[in-house]
Amino acid sequence: MKVLILLATLKKEGLSNTETLSEFFAGHLKNQQIECEIIKLVNQRVLTGSYIDMGNGDDWPVILEKIKHSEIIVFASPVWWNNHSSEMQKVIERLDHIHDGILEGKPSPLDGKVAGIIVTGDSDGAQTIIGNISNFLNAIGMVLPPYCTLTVLWEGQEKETKTTVDELMSKYKEDYTTAAKKMVEQLINYAQLLKLG
Repeated sequence: MKVLILLATLKKEGLSNTETLSEFFAGHLKNQQIECEIIKLVNQRVLTGSYIDMGNGDDWPVILEKIKHSEIIVFASPVWWNNHSSEMQKVIERLDHIHDGILEGKPSPLDGKVAGIIVTGDSDGAQTIIGNISNFLNAIGMVLPPYCTLTVLWEGQEKETKTTVDELMSKYKEDYTTAAKKMVEQLINYAQLLKLG
């Protein structure tokens, strides 16, 4: 079983809050012997558009193949003005080509894939992000099981706060280990059930 985390931080260098929480979550997957890859989208060449391949050295076709070959896909985004980041919006726009096919009566290549959502921020916005992403995932045939969102809204994640990675990890371990373990358990269980058909 393979898990792919699509990390939509805007921070190119160093670990962001969302990347740190994704690494924390990936650690729980690895504890269950689950292979996990994190793709930091901001360091990929994902062009703006709504087709599978936009040409000009576009990295999206390779990322899409990784999505298709993963049983579980986790969408990880920070909160920006009560919504997901521009990097996550690009993912949604590029996956819209699959939705176009569904409207034409074609089967979705993501039908039955299991999804999770990770959100970090310092105040409100997580519910909007979860609602928007889960609505889109439903439209392209993916399954978001119960308890499969991991949200950390904490003032220590404010934009200009100098919280260290160690401090973030300590906070996540202390307050979010139970939620992360439950999410891992649910993702694995649903992926296995859907595989059995």
